[in-house]
Amino acid sequence: MTRVALIDDHESVRLGLEAATARSGLSTVVFSGSSVAGYLSWLRENEESPADVIVLDLTLGDGTTVTGNVSDLTAAGSSIIIHSVADRPHSVREALAAGAAGIVSKAAPIDDVVAAIGIVGRGQPLDNVEWASAVEGDRAFADAQLSARERDVLRLYAAGLPLKAVADRLGIAYSTAKENITRVRVKYVEVGRPAPTKIDLRRRAMEDGLLQETDGAPRDE
Repeated sequence: MTRVALIDDHESVRLGLEAATARSGLSTVVFSGSSVAGYLSWLRENEESPADVIVLDLTLGDGTTVTGNVSDLTAAGSSIIIHSVADRPHSVREALAAGAAGIVSKAAPIDDVVAAIGIVGRGQPLDNVEWASAVEGDRAFADAQLSARERDVLRLYAAGLPLKAVADRLGIAYSTAKENITRVRVKYVEVGRPAPTKIDLRRRAMEDGLLQETDGAPRDE
């Protein structure tokens, strides 16, 4: 059962999502509120574990920033789905760069939101039209300036190969492959697109056109 938190300053949106998640039988809403601060206070005051997935409104009416909200929630230990009208591509890209797992449009059927919760709750990347359009054509977002070797290592590693297999495939030492992945992560952090997990690296490789959705699947080592 995926534990879900809903943060949106429109009560009607939260009520609709609560009802939909209850119908699915696969998720349970543990928190519903209008602010990130309210959620974090709830965690502290009740000594609760963080929700597995948080469905977060892109822009809350409390003066907070997209980057601040996503960063605070991911630091608390949750995966973030942005629930947005999807007409603010810059803000969407900002949310993704801060570590959000993906985006679902508020114009999408509510069952799509429930499905996205399940996907992200299982630790899988959320790759949909809204997510793709948010990064398409944005050179500043996409350019981590990886070297040819780093791109080769990332492509194979993000496709699901263990680092040792990547090293063998490329004819390099394991330590060299590991150093390349470390440099890749550093470069993505430097352009505001952190990739701390293998799934995050897969997402970055797809964003940069190094990998297709059908190319393997990441496995933790």
